[in-house]
Amino acid sequence: MNKIIRRVVTVLPAVLLQLVWLYVLFKWLAPWTAVIDLALSILACLFVLYLITKREESTYKILWLLVILTFPLAGALLYLLFGNKRTTKPLQKKLADVEPLPPDVCDTDPLYEEIASENRRFSQTLRLVQERTGSMLHVNRRADYYPLGDDMFPVMLAELRKAEKFIFVEYFIIENGYLWDSMVEILADKAASGIDVRVLYDDLGSISTYTKEAARELRRKGIRCEAFNPLVIIKGTLNCRDHRKMLIIDGKTAFSGGVNLADEYINHVEKYGHWKDIGFRLTGEAVLNFTRMFAQFWNAFTGERIPDEYLQAPAATEEKERTDGYVLSYYDSPLRQDAVSNELYIELLSQAQDYAWFYTPYLMPGDALMEAFVRAARRGVDVRIIMPGVPDKKLVYRMSHSFYPELLEAGVKIYEYEPGFVHAKGCIVDDIVGTVGTVNLDYRSLFLHFENNSVFYRASLLGVLKADYERTLEKCRERTTDNIGSGFRKWVMDGVLRIFAPLC
Repeated sequence: MNKIIRRVVTVLPAVLLQLVWLYVLFKWLAPWTAVIDLALSILACLFVLYLITKREESTYKILWLLVILTFPLAGALLYLLFGNKRTTKPLQKKLADVEPLPPDVCDTDPLYEEIASENRRFSQTLRLVQERTGSMLHVNRRADYYPLGDDMFPVMLAELRKAEKFIFVEYFIIENGYLWDSMVEILADKAASGIDVRVLYDDLGSISTYTKEAARELRRKGIRCEAFNPLVIIKGTLNCRDHRKMLIIDGKTAFSGGVNLADEYINHVEKYGHWKDIGFRLTGEAVLNFTRMFAQFWNAFTGERIPDEYLQAPAATEEKERTDGYVLSYYDSPLRQDAVSNELYIELLSQAQDYAWFYTPYLMPGDALMEAFVRAARRGVDVRIIMPGVPDKKLVYRMSHSFYPELLEAGVKIYEYEPGFVHAKGCIVDDIVGTVGTVNLDYRSLFLHFENNSVFYRASLLGVLKADYERTLEKCRERTTDNIGSGFRKWVMDGVLRIFAPLC
């Protein structure tokens, strides 16, 4: 509810401007109303033409077209403040101005050749992700999958206790409680012993859960702590949130997935029934991608620089000769022209032959991804989506339901997790490729937030992910066209919600 209130507050100035303009127009400019109205209509049409020619998701453009044509002044102001990628220039400038990281000299060509020898199409897809994000493909030495945050948390604590050089923590949500307090106790001890400990959290994501005083307390304990994109005033970068989740230890171990640092994520407290989340631990040289992702943000947005010596692949270990498929961990950015994760999922669906199974807490895809789901199902691919049975945000849950009819009619199978809330974000396709990360199948996650995602190919983790998915299905209720409701009223409501889905 707090997030919804904040979003309403951000649009109030533009709405007030429109009301003030209407008052002035009818109070003092009545004789010229027709001329002024014509001029504004022409300007609105020009603005609309500008939007139509932009390379944007069509659903997003339709929303702004309706807003601008209905409220020309307020709509144009809102778009210039929040809807236009030009508003992200302050963040772009910080990333551009910082001294570049030392180049990653990993030679990936032999890896792509190995993959291309059996799957040339997917090799092209992976290479495109690498080219767009700058993150390198690596041999996977070891990746451990956790079907619940409850399972991953004790391992995280154990690995933190082993830290010898540095610990990097970056999360969307941090909240004081059993989970975070347990981590802070270890982080403080490590910082006191001279280990470099840094924490980066999203200011808006944690605005109701983590105070500035709590951050200052971390600093008093020797832990560097900074908020990403602080909400000091309403600004154009408000929507560009750091939704990434990663814990990196000594450059040797990385944890990621959907789990934030709050007690409900490990079922220590219950908010929306049983909390179903997934995550993984990565070891070996593939961890370097996570270290570089964190360093790039820390260097750009905190004014400090992480030592370049940290950005080296870990020394050879007994696992060095072990190979378990491949992994490419990358981060997605609203500052780029292309939405990499959105395109990746479209690619995976278009290449799927037998099945494509997805976890997501929110289901509000853009038109291109929606079409990819529909086309895959229609040509006989077993497409499944697991959604929450208990919502955390009722309006968003209802918006997600507005996408059900079209997907179900095409043959996509949708299941809802009856014990509670699903926060997991991942997929598995044809036993050979899958993803685990922070990317939801909604507009904000696919187009507006900074996210991180890991693509696994021919890794044993995929078998564990599939088994977990099958076990989760046993606790789900399948939704069908017979039990989602129908009628004119629902059809109208679904249409309205679909239009405004990009805002949620």
